[in-house]
Parts: sequence; structure tokens; C-alpha cells
Amino acid sequence: MHDRQNHRAAPPPKASGLLFGLGFGGFIDGIALHQILQWHDMVSDVDAHSVATVAGLEINTLADGFFHIATWLLVLAGSVAAVRAWRQGRAAPNWSYQAGLMLTGWGIFNLVEGLINHQLLGVHHVRDDLGSPLSWDIGFLIFGALLIVGGWLLYRHGKRTLQARAG
Repeated sequence: MHDRQNHRAAPPPKASGLLFGLGFGGFIDGIALHQILQWHDMVSDVDAHSVATVAGLEINTLADGFFHIATWLLVLAGSVAAVRAWRQGRAAPNWSYQAGLMLTGWGIFNLVEGLINHQLLGVHHVRDDLGSPLSWDIGFLIFGALLIVGGWLLYRHGKRTLQARAG
């Protein structure tokens, strides 16, 4: 019983919010940029998988599907982490705590994906439909950094609010 009371006083974990942010950030990228705007696919800047051919579209659709499975698994991991914390009796996050961590996770997704896929591997860019996509890639990285800073500030506000309520 004593351990359970100590867990109740424990703040909510950061992991679930960050995992939700990573997963939802990937979903936003995949749904908005890949499917709705059709600016790029996972390997659309690889010559052997050009989206100008049916075979290239098939490979890109398959790669996008694997990407969406990975983002879904991140959201699932965030859900498991949240339920596990609640079952341990840890405090539930307030909206600013959770939303701040989700925005931070989304920003981390953008920075990692932008640096690895756009710059290091060069498998696609934000706008593969343009002749010079570098400015869009840089904008994507800046947006990711802003999400991290803004999300972290929001998280810290939520954390202070939780601490004030706890006494």
C-alpha cells in the first residue's frame, strides 16, 4: 500500500507523450505530405524507384505502408506506456504537459526524419516535385526545431502546474 501511495505522488512519465508525438508526427507527414499533397513518398528521390513509373509507384506505396506501420507502432507504444503508468497509480498528465510532450515528439520526428531521409540518405525531400527542394527541407527542419522548443515550453508549464497542485 505504501508503494502505491508513492506512485500516486510520482509525476506522469514523459515517454507516452513523446511516443505519441513521434507517431502522430509521422502520421501527419505520411498522410498530409505523401497522400494528400503528394509532394513525396518514402523513396521517391531514388532513381530506381521513380514515381513516374507504375513499378516505382508500387515500391513507394509499399515503403509508405511500412512507414505507416512504424508510426502506428509508436502510437501503440505511447498508449501502452500511458496505461502502464496509470495502472501504477501515477498522476495523469494535464493538457499542457501532454500536448507539450506530443509537440516535442513531433519536432523530434521532423528533425530525425529530415536529417536522415532528406539530407544523409537523400531518399526523398519535402518537395520532390520541385527542381530545388533544399529550401523546403530547411524549412521542415526549422519547423521541427520550433515544435521542440514550443512543445518543451508548454510541457514545462504543465509540469509546474502539476507540481503546484501536488503541494
